[in-house]
Amino acid sequence: MRKLALGLLGAGLALLPGIASAQALVCRPAGVSLRPRPDLPDASQPRRILPIGSYTLALTWNPGLCRANGGDPDNRFRCGRSARFGFTLHGLWPDGVGKTWPQYCADTRILPPAQIKQMLCTTPSAQLIQHEWAKHGTCTTMSPATFFGTAKLLYDKVRYPDMDRLSRGDLTVGQFKARFAAANPNIPAGAIRVTVTKEDWLDELWLCLDTGLRYERCKAGSGGAADGNTLKIWRGSGRR
Repeated sequence: MRKLALGLLGAGLALLPGIASAQALVCRPAGVSLRPRPDLPDASQPRRILPIGSYTLALTWNPGLCRANGGDPDNRFRCGRSARFGFTLHGLWPDGVGKTWPQYCADTRILPPAQIKQMLCTTPSAQLIQHEWAKHGTCTTMSPATFFGTAKLLYDKVRYPDMDRLSRGDLTVGQFKARFAAANPNIPAGAIRVTVTKEDWLDELWLCLDTGLRYERCKAGSGGAADGNTLKIWRGSGRR
């Protein structure tokens, strides 16, 4: 897996004209707490040790998250005045062979502050970073540094269509997938799942990868809104 991560680093896509890459539009993490709470399995989220059949790279549309959950204390930094984000990295999730996925595979300590600080402009919540390692990272063979480094390399290579322009017109999930795939020649539309709220606001993108972390067509029934579903994109506080 270390060789794979190094290979990803050396195979970066060229920045396409007009395509956005940097999603930390403003990120000033000075003074942000780097001490998350423990994240542990429980009755509703039990430990499951299962073989890994594929992976999902999950990306959050941060303006939409802040619209829905900006008051959550764990979102104070990502939704506050010292930061402004587009898509953020939710995580790299190992999937199972069937419909059930591995999670919380081993007991883990609180991540060191240096590791959390390194990820805060990519995954802007110390608690979410701890959660991603405890729930998903412990089910891989990677160390925390390699797990987060690999996820960040994948995230950094993703390019985005003009989200402001897309937010101003009628749009379906299928049309968004096509625009996203056009910005990323290595990510086919069939590898993209789009999740939406009950009001059809953009929530997350779930990108499907094989066990070698190459993008592949998503398995049937693996989630996401239908291509014909209306998609609305929230641009920020007070704007639609």
